[in-house]
Amino acid sequence: MAANTDLAKKLAIDLSDDLASAKFLLPLDEDFPFIGGKTLKVTTGLELGYANGKPIVALKGISIWGAPVPNAWLGNLKNVDLVKEFGAEKGFWRTFAAGIDEIKIEEGSMRIKLKE
Repeated sequence: MAANTDLAKKLAIDLSDDLASAKFLLPLDEDFPFIGGKTLKVTTGLELGYANGKPIVALKGISIWGAPVPNAWLGNLKNVDLVKEFGAEKGFWRTFAAGIDEIKIEEGSMRIKLKE
């Protein structure tokens, strides 16, 4: 964000115990159907932690203009530990988990320790 100061006006990240929340403002093009020229406000929360030798990553929710996006539209992934659910299969979550040694989020700070 230091290189793109305009992004700092559109994105805010809040860190609390085991939770990262983000608010993003996205200006829509004038030609966008029905809501052109408006600013789309998206908020999301992500549980991040580390337990039993594995990272925990779980989507807590997404809302658009304050209205929650239904869990069905999110592939029923709300409150699902993605590493636990998909980490046994080959792919991103397995590789991601293999490279993480620790994740700790507290009020205003985040610590991610990578494996050597």
